Amino acid sequence: MKNKIYFGDNLPILQAMPDESVDLIYIDPPFNTGKSQKRVQISTIRSEDGDRTGFSGRRYRTVRLGSKAYDDLFDDYLQFLEPRLLESRRVLSPRGSLYFHIDYREVHYCKVLLDQIFGRACFLNEIVWVYDYGGRTKKKWPAKHDNILVYVKDAQDYVFNVADIDRIPYMAPGLVGPEKAALGKLPTDAWWHTIVPTNSKEKTGYPTQKPLGVLNRIIRASSNPGDLVLDFFAGSGTVGASCLELNRRFILIDNHREALQVMAKRFGANPAIEWIGFDPAEGQ
Repeated sequence: MKNKIYFGDNLPILQAMPDESVDLIYIDPPFNTGKSQKRVQISTIRSEDGDRTGFSGRRYRTVRLGSKAYDDLFDDYLQFLEPRLLESRRVLSPRGSLYFHIDYREVHYCKVLLDQIFGRACFLNEIVWVYDYGGRTKKKWPAKHDNILVYVKDAQDYVFNVADIDRIPYMAPGLVGPEKAALGKLPTDAWWHTIVPTNSKEKTGYPTQKPLGVLNRIIRASSNPGDLVLDFFAGSGTVGASCLELNRRFILIDNHREALQVMAKRFGANPAIEWIGFDPAEGQ
């Protein structure tokens, strides 16, 4: 089976998928912030009359290359999510998992909804992804984390490859001895991981792009080589990039043309990918 990327509304596409056909689902839906999510792409050119100062006082002029944006506002967010999450449980394989990525504004309401759909016994984890970037409000504690809710289809039998999870350094390696220090320790449910750096080759310019390192950890832990991974709010296509790296198959769905254009540039003319409803040449 080829990897597939769909351009369109995810609900009818999900409804057409067979029961228990997907081994892992990761979704990063719109967070219902009530704002337009926007990312402006810029470049800098050396110029004596530029608007920026760089190393050793050199001046640079900012050149705007373009921007990508979408509206993040729903009249009834849970009503929007519920039919899609119901389909998620239906298409998930018996040993499969769902990773639901959201932020502090909606996570509590979404957990209640997911408890109703999957059952409270099938709630496995709430992962807190902690990062540090951007401004710091002085009106409250600055919000610098996202929440990832993890549910399994069967609370007694699910994929969790603990031996394949990337390990992290000990904070006090001298206390555990050289052998343990060299091996590192397993991450907990609090993940410290940077966002995608501005000057990184990984950067696509998509407003809500998530780091490959975070997706690699999820996909290694909760799927096996050859498994099928689904992301129906695919955005910049990081799930697909991770699957290509880790030898998994994938289905990506998004209804924003800019997302498909970003994915077309990211994946190029890969013969292992089938595009449905979109000509990847548009994104080249």
